[in-house]
Amino acid sequence: MTKQGQLKTREEQILCSIVNSYIESGQPVASGDISKLRRFSVSSASIRMIMAELAAEGYLQQPHTSAGRIPTEKAFQLFVDGLPSHRVSTTEVDRIRQSLNEAGSVEKRVERCSHMLVEMTDGLGITAALPATSQTLEQIELILLQARRVLMIVVTRDKMVRDRVVYLDEPVSQDDLAAVRNYVNFEFRGWAISDVRRELQTRLDQTAAEYNRTLRRLVLLYRKGLLEIDMQPEVRLDGAANVAAFDLNLTREHLRELLRALEGKRLVLRLLEQFLEEPPQPGQSTGPVRVKIGLDGDAPGMGKLSLIGVTVMLPGGTPAKLAVLGPMRMDYSRVMSAVLHVGRAFSSLPA
Repeated sequence: MTKQGQLKTREEQILCSIVNSYIESGQPVASGDISKLRRFSVSSASIRMIMAELAAEGYLQQPHTSAGRIPTEKAFQLFVDGLPSHRVSTTEVDRIRQSLNEAGSVEKRVERCSHMLVEMTDGLGITAALPATSQTLEQIELILLQARRVLMIVVTRDKMVRDRVVYLDEPVSQDDLAAVRNYVNFEFRGWAISDVRRELQTRLDQTAAEYNRTLRRLVLLYRKGLLEIDMQPEVRLDGAANVAAFDLNLTREHLRELLRALEGKRLVLRLLEQFLEEPPQPGQSTGPVRVKIGLDGDAPGMGKLSLIGVTVMLPGGTPAKLAVLGPMRMDYSRVMSAVLHVGRAFSSLPA
């Protein structure tokens, strides 16, 4: 070891072998296990000494006096940081892109991304599309339902779709709704939502609006929240059943508590925002794959989980975060590759 606690090449290689062995077996690793690999030109005694030094540096811990050693979060992080860069397979990205392209909206693509991550990793897949602070109107649609109810649909330029059903205090026809729809789409397509609302308020405040049938109907819908779109992120989490198979050593009650916490958006979004902060570089649509070993959370077992994720920029300007949540004992190379390929495919789809 150097005085700064940095590892020499041989010590780092031995530590990585210990991590690999622990990932494969889940059992404490003894010096004899490493010496049998015949990869190192050092004796078993020398390996024991190196392992003792690694333990003193916080890379290994010993669950029992007579047991072997198991890697700590610090060891897993060093192991992951030393993995080779992942090459992007054009064929794989094209395959994923073709599947995602069949989903027309951002919401459906978010759902499909999380499904794919689960299928490719056996972990817990998370995808979140985070609406831009300034939304641009693409179009609205108004559909008359029974009993004076109207379905209002707002599509923004980033292909996010919001809808809500409202009850009107007076009857309207589908022709009335079509006239309002055509007016808004013709006048305001391509405008920022905030600008549309300010301009509409100005026009609706004018006396002339009282004598225009279309504007009178628009007043009804505007007062019911037309264009007051929900700015909440679109979040999808799949594969919760896989958590039960993770090696977390939780009681049944603590496992249920963990699942309840993960199924809520608050904890998931906090994890994504806390550990996937780095956006793509200018001119790029995909950021670097990040790995966080051991998570601080509001639920039991979080410290034994790892998060592998990436931030991407969608063509419409919406940032999205894709991640896989899994146990520390996972195939990091495979999961990192899956996250990178799904992220590249998602960010390359047409708006």
